[in-house]
Amino acid sequence: MTSSQPPSSSPAPAPDLAAVWSSARRLHPIYAEMAREFVIDLPGCADLEAHVDTPGRESVEQAQQWLNQMDDKIQVHQLRQFLQTSSLVDPDGLIALLQHFLAKTTRNDSVRDKIDFLLVQYFSQSAPTELDDSNADIAYVAQALELVLGKVELKTPVWLNALDRVLDSSRRCRSLDELLHGGVLEQGRKAKTQAGDLFYMPVALVAFTRFGYLMRRAFFRLMLADLNNILDGLTELEEKGVATIDCRRAQFSAQEPIIRLRMICQSWKVMFQAEYSSGQPLRMLVDLRASVDGALGRGSAAKDAGSTPTTAAPRAMAAAAAAAGGARAVKPAPVSQTSPKAAESKPIAPPAAAPKSAAPSPAAKPKAKFAVANADAPDFEVSAEPQDWNPDADSQPGKKK
Repeated sequence: MTSSQPPSSSPAPAPDLAAVWSSARRLHPIYAEMAREFVIDLPGCADLEAHVDTPGRESVEQAQQWLNQMDDKIQVHQLRQFLQTSSLVDPDGLIALLQHFLAKTTRNDSVRDKIDFLLVQYFSQSAPTELDDSNADIAYVAQALELVLGKVELKTPVWLNALDRVLDSSRRCRSLDELLHGGVLEQGRKAKTQAGDLFYMPVALVAFTRFGYLMRRAFFRLMLADLNNILDGLTELEEKGVATIDCRRAQFSAQEPIIRLRMICQSWKVMFQAEYSSGQPLRMLVDLRASVDGALGRGSAAKDAGSTPTTAAPRAMAAAAAAAGGARAVKPAPVSQTSPKAAESKPIAPPAAAPKSAAPSPAAKPKAKFAVANADAPDFEVSAEPQDWNPDADSQPGKKK
């Protein structure tokens, strides 16, 4: 006789408590250090702190709850800053973090952005410095991420073509100003946001990792080109006998000493890390280049130089001093440009120098510049105002629900 009752669904597999506990123990020192560094007020997990080897189910559940609460409190920019300034997280630690976030069933924008950053950071650390942009295709990136994502079927959906269009736009930028204010970064954010749940498709994760890596390279190339341009301009001004220039538009003084500006430029890579979340130093760099160009009488910058009143000079100067004196070293990341040999021909300037050694006499006219290869500048995020974006029809996947 056949039963009239419908077959019962198979129960969900019980979690592997040993594996969950092992992962929690691996992540605990990382999260505990972030809690200390960012002054996150959350009671600790007693069994994790006691390094218990064989906890009960209740202890494992408490550890998971503690990690989830920490995830809610840790902001994306804090995770980014910590991983790029701390030696506590090795490649295995990055994999553990990625597995932790990829396993989450509740996914919000914060989880998405953390996964996005972690994948780019992991790939950046594993990719060879001499990797050419053209060789960093989706197949190469997928192979590098296989430990995290497994083998990925590389059938790329049409809507991911939008990422290549944004990359093409970034390559056409000739200054950091163009990249930051020309809508390129906003297009990348829109593509990620509009992906919705499709972002978590393995092939999409690979595509966004490649996109983030190549955008990071474009950013470094333009940032360092601007710094080199400023240093060249300062040297040219000194040769003309100019000792100070009007840098109010860059939030400095109306008579800023060129010697001090050079010291600030030499320290700027560390300064970016010091005010990571605000994006202010990036805007200051753009405006400082415009100020130098204006002092040299170049183009429209000459008309606008000094037009912005001084409103944040004390804060900017304090940040510059902190960068020159006490910021932690940033772990190098492989961000060589398309022609690494050309980049390697330039010396890398010291990341931070004390004011005395960083303020050479005008007669010395130092030519030191920043090079893109092996740059130790951090990843970037800019708090820019929303800009209009008109995506093509094939760049709009399903909206996030």
